[in-house]
Amino acid sequence: MDKLTQLLAIVGVIAYWLILAAIGIRIVIKRRSIGVSFAWLLIIYFLPFVGIFAYMLFGELNLGKTRASRAKAMFEPYAEWFNKLYSHSSHQPQNQSNYATTISNLCNSQLHIPSLVSNELALQNTPDQILRSIISDIEQAQEQIHMAFYIWHTGGLADEVVQALLDAAQRGVKVRVLLDAAGSRPFFKSALPKKMQQAGIDIRPALQVSPLRMFFRRLDLRLHRKVVVIDNVIGYTGSMNLVDPQYFKQDSGVGQWVDVMVRVTGPVVPVLNCIFAWDWEVETSERVKPEHPTLAQCSPTTSLVQTIPSGPGMPEDVIHQVLLQSLYQAQKRVVITTPYFVPSDNLIDALVTASLRGVDVNIIIPKDNDSIMVKWASSSFFSELLDAGVKIHQFAGGLLHTKSVLMDDEHCLIGTVNIDMRSLWLNFELTLAVDDVQFCQKLAQLQQQYIEQSQTVDIDEWRSRPVYKRFVEQFFYLFSPLL
Repeated sequence: MDKLTQLLAIVGVIAYWLILAAIGIRIVIKRRSIGVSFAWLLIIYFLPFVGIFAYMLFGELNLGKTRASRAKAMFEPYAEWFNKLYSHSSHQPQNQSNYATTISNLCNSQLHIPSLVSNELALQNTPDQILRSIISDIEQAQEQIHMAFYIWHTGGLADEVVQALLDAAQRGVKVRVLLDAAGSRPFFKSALPKKMQQAGIDIRPALQVSPLRMFFRRLDLRLHRKVVVIDNVIGYTGSMNLVDPQYFKQDSGVGQWVDVMVRVTGPVVPVLNCIFAWDWEVETSERVKPEHPTLAQCSPTTSLVQTIPSGPGMPEDVIHQVLLQSLYQAQKRVVITTPYFVPSDNLIDALVTASLRGVDVNIIIPKDNDSIMVKWASSSFFSELLDAGVKIHQFAGGLLHTKSVLMDDEHCLIGTVNIDMRSLWLNFELTLAVDDVQFCQKLAQLQQQYIEQSQTVDIDEWRSRPVYKRFVEQFFYLFSPLL
């Protein structure tokens, strides 16, 4: 019996090390960034069994067999839809600035989605303004309303949005709502989804989470986009979930969330609608591709917009590449706002290099964060940035949730993307690259208001912080590629 026990123990140890070696080899041959590979190797070697199980669940970008095959079949018809935009009158690459040209060229080669002029953009920066604007546009809807959000939370003006949708459905408007199953889980447990369905609203959970699905699809893939499209002529996107901040996470200790949305009219709206259609079809297998933009949608304004979606099934590095290219081009000033700042090594190098060559680099992040791991990991990058002259502003007016990058007050990126690995490589995200000086000046004014409500990190005080804080920062830094 003892010999059998010893034999089983030996076989178990050998099997474990063979599995460990196999996963280690797989991590290496995947050729991801050194930081990501190193972080996973640390986890699987220092957390036996748990690390292996975690890698099998979260280590690779696995959309699931059904969704992956469905997405593959969708490439051709959606590529055809986007390709027709290149012959549209609003595609005027000759009118692009130097900033826009390089970004557009990158997106042309990666996404095959062109930049379009003749759009009108309105920057909205208060919850009341944003939600009441959405409600007003819903009340005027005649044909269809499409909405996709990561979080939909009950209470306050968010419930008035629901009522506006119910009224729209009653008068014959086709309403489709796609919500991330994890982010909107409390909402799906409320009575409102059933009430909406009974009224004829087609509301679906995206990327559902369950113990059974974890063996077939990566569970932490999330639909992080925020999109509203009304009658294919009015669109919204930005950082704000469908929540009233006065009723959302009031016990988190970080204050109310601070967001922006961009209201858009013009030929870029059908592009936003097509991205919604892509997400809807991947989730439901139903095709709802919109009509192409009409000449009547082209306003006399010259706002040029490049729409940049990302996520599984799309070029995985595209937004990261766009962000790097934008930093490389900056000549005078860069201002970044993000709630979660856990950058890649390449982004750190780009920020440091920009500052060292004389660019005024500013990063605005919330002083208090709802993720303790992100807060410590983010702090681990401060020393290198401060030494290079980068200014770090800690916003004290709530949880700054706005995601924006402004270059030289002339070109900006604005949308749903955080400066972290999850947004840059994992989630379904959406960013607008805007080439419009007037719009960028309004964003610059808003960012300046954020800075005025912030405390700028003093390099001397930072260098004198306690040793235990440095240790905690470095500990979370090791896992920053996975946050």
